[in-house]
Amino acid sequence: MNPIPLKIAYIGGGSRDWARKLMTDLALCPDLTGEVALYDIDMDSARRNEQLGDWIQGQAGVVSHWRYLAVPTLREALQNADFVIISIQPGPLELMAEEIALAEEYGLFFPVGDTTGAPGLNRGLRSAAIYRDFAEALATFCPKAWIINYTNPMSICTRTLTRIAPELKVFGCCHEVFSTQRMLAQLASQYLDTEIPPRSEIKVNVLGINHFTWVDRANYQGYDLLDVLTHHLEQPGTLRTYTQAEVESWNDWFHSAEQVKFTLFQRFGILAAAGDRHLVEFLPGFVHSPEILFKWGVIRTPVAWRLERWRTAPQKTRDLLGGITPLVLEPSGEEGVGMIRALLGLGDLVTNVNMENVGQVSSAPLHAVVETNAYFSRASVRPLWAGALPAGVAPLINQHIADQELIIEAALTGKKDLAFQAFFNDPTNHLAIDVAWELFNRMLDVNRNYLPATRLQSA
Repeated sequence: MNPIPLKIAYIGGGSRDWARKLMTDLALCPDLTGEVALYDIDMDSARRNEQLGDWIQGQAGVVSHWRYLAVPTLREALQNADFVIISIQPGPLELMAEEIALAEEYGLFFPVGDTTGAPGLNRGLRSAAIYRDFAEALATFCPKAWIINYTNPMSICTRTLTRIAPELKVFGCCHEVFSTQRMLAQLASQYLDTEIPPRSEIKVNVLGINHFTWVDRANYQGYDLLDVLTHHLEQPGTLRTYTQAEVESWNDWFHSAEQVKFTLFQRFGILAAAGDRHLVEFLPGFVHSPEILFKWGVIRTPVAWRLERWRTAPQKTRDLLGGITPLVLEPSGEEGVGMIRALLGLGDLVTNVNMENVGQVSSAPLHAVVETNAYFSRASVRPLWAGALPAGVAPLINQHIADQELIIEAALTGKKDLAFQAFFNDPTNHLAIDVAWELFNRMLDVNRNYLPATRLQSA
């Protein structure tokens, strides 16, 4: 069979990370071909990725043919696109650094700061404003395209698209659940006397919202892995506390000690399926001091590190093109290309995605973006019924959903008070209302320094 020709539009085509993963996965996929249009407000970065993508096509081991093209306008990227990938940084990293630093002035210490809590919700405000424009462009220039969102805050970004243009075919992708599957695979090997199975063989029922997702069933070849996890937690030393020196010695900003995840399972009887650094940002009691975070084995990812990675990425690309660094062609572990193949009828797929709730999470409001498994087949993504969250967990989820909806409404209507309500209601907030109002306004001012179009008005 001849490869299927496609046009893929990449919004955020100057990406330093996700774009390279896509290029690698496409290079290893023999049954697809075509053009990837790279659009970015940083045209130099898009042109660099054009050069990289075309260079990869000439390397040994590539089994497909793709043309990469940096384009100056969103319209040019989207026109006649079959698939659209969105992976942007909503505002500069310097802005993220200022927001996180402001929160720390008020005793709020966020390990990530891209999804919820004071900095995450502020990021959500500007993301919703940006995605409103994306939704209008998508509905105008490629209304039949499949749209894959990778940007955080995942729920706010994905929901804004469906809120503005309900007819769009949108889903959001996140790999947090993959890490939980790999953790369960390791436990299967440890206690079931087997080799570590591939992540894909760990079958889980996923329900919740992005970065605050839960698993109430997990199986491997007929074995109940939640029973295995219960046994694991009974072993001496599994549940423990950490010191700052221990955590810092890992030299890994993304390591999860799983102590938050394990303790939630112990207390609520359901397994949280995101890394601890994300989980603590959705819950009360964890982000009020660095010492508390260290106790649970959580370290804050410095934005300075993110900035350095961003600054050095172009040189790493030049080193690759110049032969200084060898190209390693191997699958990225992401499932975007697999989803595209399934939608084209090249094999069905079940995986976790973020989609509008049509009943797949019965304890969550309809139309909110929730994360569950979905069945991908030709021209179809069907979310799979996941059931209800337990009575002790559902209110936590629904509060965050309510806050996300308030943020989107505020961004679309300009109503400042709605945004503050979400900000104040967040479970990590321990500030009195007047102090929270002060922090909220200072964060808005920081946004205006970078994004003059950000304007909210009090009622």
